[in-house]
Amino acid sequence: MSAAASTRRMLRSPFTVVTLLVTGWAIVAFLVWPNANLLLETFFPDGAFSGSAVERLLSSERALRSLGNSVLLAFALAISTNVVGVFIVLVTRYFHVAGARILWLGYATTLIYGGIVLAAGYRFVYGDDGIVTTLLLAWFPGMDPQWFQGFPAVLMVMTLATTTNHLLFLSPAIAKLDFQLIEAARNLGAGNGTILWRIVLPALRPMLFAVTILSFLTGLGALSAPQVLGGRDFQTIAPMILSFATSATSRDIAALMAVILGLVTIAMLAILTRIERGGTYFSLSKISTPLQRQRLRNPIVNALVHGAAYLLFVVYLLPVVLIVLYSFADSAAIQTGALALDRMSLDNYVRVLSQGSALRPFVVSTVYSAFAAGIAVLAMLVLSRIIVRHRNAISTALEYLLHIPWILPAAMIALGLIMSYDHPNPLVGGIVLTGTTAILLIAFVIAKIPFTLRLMKAAYLGVNAALEEAASLLGAGTFTIYRRIILPVVLPTAAAVFALNFNSLLDDYDTAVFLAHPLFQPLGLVIQASASGSLDVNARANTFVYTVLLMIITGVTMWLVYGRATRKASRSAGARRRAAGRGVSDASRDDAASGGALAWPTSPLGASVAAESAR
Repeated sequence: MSAAASTRRMLRSPFTVVTLLVTGWAIVAFLVWPNANLLLETFFPDGAFSGSAVERLLSSERALRSLGNSVLLAFALAISTNVVGVFIVLVTRYFHVAGARILWLGYATTLIYGGIVLAAGYRFVYGDDGIVTTLLLAWFPGMDPQWFQGFPAVLMVMTLATTTNHLLFLSPAIAKLDFQLIEAARNLGAGNGTILWRIVLPALRPMLFAVTILSFLTGLGALSAPQVLGGRDFQTIAPMILSFATSATSRDIAALMAVILGLVTIAMLAILTRIERGGTYFSLSKISTPLQRQRLRNPIVNALVHGAAYLLFVVYLLPVVLIVLYSFADSAAIQTGALALDRMSLDNYVRVLSQGSALRPFVVSTVYSAFAAGIAVLAMLVLSRIIVRHRNAISTALEYLLHIPWILPAAMIALGLIMSYDHPNPLVGGIVLTGTTAILLIAFVIAKIPFTLRLMKAAYLGVNAALEEAASLLGAGTFTIYRRIILPVVLPTAAAVFALNFNSLLDDYDTAVFLAHPLFQPLGLVIQASASGSLDVNARANTFVYTVLLMIITGVTMWLVYGRATRKASRSAGARRRAAGRGVSDASRDDAASGGALAWPTSPLGASVAAESAR
């Protein structure tokens, strides 16, 4: 069907026309105008061009230092994350290391908590009044209690947090390596190091490009870790934007810094897209041999690898174990770093789950997350269907516009909403949104649109068109076909996306810190305040309970979304191996292996989409 015919068919449906009109208004009001207004307020404050914001930024030592710190953190994180991430994947998936499954569970703890929760957890353990620091001071009274602060602390915490991308994406990539290549190289006299450098890592290069750029962007826009652990000497762009945005006299500097952050993000995503389009993805053998774990034959290297693997295991696991244990301890024991069975009880859980003031942040975050995740999924169920069904200029423009939140940092989107709707605006009926509960919900929905759109579009593309055509020939109407045939197919993906969106918004801090209502503080803000020591004596105990509850919810979500699909893939892999022994064709085996609500990504851009689910 031609584009013109597709457009005419699209515009013949009243439902589609109304949907497009409402969507067009929402895009203009919440995606286009706030960001355009941010640029206007920065460079045309009185209707004429002004470079005062640039001059003030260049004259601000704090602002310039924060820009340099962000670039430094981004480059350092891109290197450190790859070093640690590749290592943990190799020791759990490639080399023969004792206790590899246990090691993987320890490394995977960052899958169930991250962001402000992860930063606060390491602050509670290693900070100046943290549990480990308190114990160390008892043994070494002369040590600096603020040893875990500044650039090294931020880099360490963010490195551990962002290796989740390697676990999610490099692990299946390694599993797809053809063992015949490794055996051939070994027969030619190549050692483990040569095979790793010349065969394994080059095969992982597309995914390594993806996770490297994701790590760079994460470091560039970091807010939680620098704010909690950076101290006075190491602050990045995002915390400075937050600091400048709180004052009306310096809001233009905050806006300019947000614009700079957005431009760098766009440039890096453009590089990511260029890498994906220029990449070549192929297999060197038609029937690959399953990978077998490689033994480290040098005893010294073997001992060093085992030692480093288990040292990292302790570093990953220690905060989780201590958080769980201290969630049962009383406030006095937490303050002193004491841990005894006679001081442990369920009182903290009873207080959080029974007292309204303690439970309120959890309820607020739950309500916000559920509404935002539900709105995003319902909206993209409709819009993705329109985009997939009608391929024309309108649907293409709609798809591109809905990806705007993906290329802009949260700080820029939040500032744009604040500056656009802190006064009556006709785009929203003259309502002032800034300072209300609605503006945070709007920002949460905006943040989840691209991720939800990509996965729902993929789900629709996976529907067998022959089923729809057969139903149409039998006289079924458009709504009946959608309700009885298409919706049941895409509903599992919609449910999985809802769960992932809900999970990622529960402890959101980067958006909530700009837009949250003072009387309805989400969980992320309460955890950050507790980490800074600005709340009462029970606050830290409550935060431990919040963290444990969040880890339980996240763990269940990750198992529902990934665990069952992984089990299905494992069963399919077993079926393929059995089929291979019976001489079944490659095509049949590949068809048997396909399936699962959310498949592993197979390209850098696909990795960047799926990485959103791990945040």
